[in-house]
Amino acid sequence: MSDRPGWNDDSDRYGRGSASPEPEGARSMPRVQRHPAPPRAPQVPPQGPGYQGQGRQGYGTPEAPQHDAYDPYAQGGGQAGPGYDSGYNTGQVYGSPQGPGHGQGHGPGHGPGQGPGGGRGGRGGDGGYVQGRPAPDWRRRIKLGALALVVVVLAVSVSTYFWADSKLKREVDLSKVIDRPDAGDGTNYLIVGSDSRQGMSAEDKKKLHTGSAEGKRTDSMMILHNGSNGPTLVSLPRDSNVEIPSFVGSESGKTYQGTGRTVKLNAAYAEDGPELLVRTVEYNTGLHIDHYVEIGFGGFASIVDAIGGVELDIPKAFKDKNSGADFQAGKQTLNGEQSLAFVRTRYAFAGSDLDRTKNQQKFLAALASQTATPSTLINPFKLYPVLGAGLDTLVVDKDMSLWSLARMFFAMKGVTGGDGTSMNIPLSGQSTSGGNLIWDKAKVKQLVEQLKNDEKVTVQGS
Repeated sequence: MSDRPGWNDDSDRYGRGSASPEPEGARSMPRVQRHPAPPRAPQVPPQGPGYQGQGRQGYGTPEAPQHDAYDPYAQGGGQAGPGYDSGYNTGQVYGSPQGPGHGQGHGPGHGPGQGPGGGRGGRGGDGGYVQGRPAPDWRRRIKLGALALVVVVLAVSVSTYFWADSKLKREVDLSKVIDRPDAGDGTNYLIVGSDSRQGMSAEDKKKLHTGSAEGKRTDSMMILHNGSNGPTLVSLPRDSNVEIPSFVGSESGKTYQGTGRTVKLNAAYAEDGPELLVRTVEYNTGLHIDHYVEIGFGGFASIVDAIGGVELDIPKAFKDKNSGADFQAGKQTLNGEQSLAFVRTRYAFAGSDLDRTKNQQKFLAALASQTATPSTLINPFKLYPVLGAGLDTLVVDKDMSLWSLARMFFAMKGVTGGDGTSMNIPLSGQSTSGGNLIWDKAKVKQLVEQLKNDEKVTVQGS
């Protein structure tokens, strides 16, 4: 035992305080390390004279008084005497403000933590947040982007429709046609290729071998029937022998009585234009014509050039100085000038006009098939030139809509797609005077009945 005043071997005195009025800082005392206590229920801090330390409360929750690890009185269970100040603030949190249990937690999977200093730890961060900013909602962005795209496509489509519709030349008035046959099932188009040179320069006429004849005549005439049994394309040779019936003049309004006069079919067009041509075709066939479509030389060539040419397989080489045709056999791509020469040639063939109509059918079907493709329809750099070239020279009836014109175009495409039929109108021979082609009336009547009833065509053409 030591002789120093106040020192004895009673180790319990470390827990009860010292008799000395000053802290025994100079004395050697064992360091007691405190381990974090398990969570306790909130309790009211003890009150009393001489009590100095009070634990820190977190977020308004009262906490039990916490003691510093160096406070010997906290470990021994003793109480400090009245007025005693150990010099230690037991409520102080040691370490930096970002120490354990304090501050905002970051990263996924961290919940609220209780710090050893009595404070409450920060809330763990969400993995989908960066500094409090929410992550992008990609689903919503994709939906909004798709909606915006649909709106743009619709706006462009609608504006294109009205632009193209405004360019249609609705110049043919079918209401002037008298004594018309009853309409049947399906839709019948009379498609006319005229030799109109309107809008062509002298250089164009020379280049395309069209000559400089005044007015306009028909180089080709076809009936396209579009129905439930597929499209049927029937060519009407320009040299067909037909009767001119009674009609009302398209310009004069005067009624001209029929006299039984027979002429070549293209003469009806030359005499009083599209209205008399429709009247003559309906009278001689008994088939109701729903729409009229006409295109001139210049527009035909421009359409071909706008789509980059039309590929054809020509089975046999031929040459014609009148049309400017000069073709070798085999597959080849025809430009506008070559295409016009191909559909106008007749003197190079033994069948003359009949062979020419077959070439015309073949070419028009190929043109429609190669134009009505996604690479043209969805490509504005091809679509607008094609529409512009065709609509600038296209003449239609007053009831023709752009939708009806598109249906005609796709029906023409179906002729070569295996769903349709192409033929010449049935013939029985030639007249003894003038060499006009005579129609086979019995077969023509059967053909017309099948078209009117929208039945599958079984009649064989010439």
